[in-house]
Amino acid sequence: MQKTLSVLFVAVLTLSACNSWRDSRVNPSNWFGSSTPAPVETSPDDADALIPQQSGNRGLFSRPEEEDRSVAIAKIDELRIDATPTGAIIYASGTALRQGAFDARLVPVTSEENDKNGVMEFTFRVTYPTYQSRQGSERSRMVSDAINISSQDLQAVRLVRVVGQQNALESRRR
Repeated sequence: MQKTLSVLFVAVLTLSACNSWRDSRVNPSNWFGSSTPAPVETSPDDADALIPQQSGNRGLFSRPEEEDRSVAIAKIDELRIDATPTGAIIYASGTALRQGAFDARLVPVTSEENDKNGVMEFTFRVTYPTYQSRQGSERSRMVSDAINISSQDLQAVRLVRVVGQQNALESRRR
């Protein structure tokens, strides 16, 4: 009983001495003052104000940027445009040259001629593995991807085109 009472008494005295630690300069939480507002050097006209600027300097342990090894898919099999409340989903599927195609994506093609004519064009690109793979059956080489387009982007569009290596599919607005 006396041991626990003496340990409790020492603990209470030690903790009561910590009150002066709070205001001490040795306490790391007192090294900096409280935060205060500072002026920001951006204008309201700057559209990318919240996106940090990329500098040319790379970190010591950063990896070099990988080169784009993607190519257009061999054949476009299907193009479907499904309406949504906020725009449309453009769905495309195709057949790759060989098995193992990955990283399928619809890459927008921008040109002034397409913008004038109301054409939204995409290239269906896939990446193949670096090792040699089998050709396989057509079903085993099927790849698909979809992209969401807002209604604002679709206002001036009359034609959606998806391009591959051997063919292209188009869908017109009714």
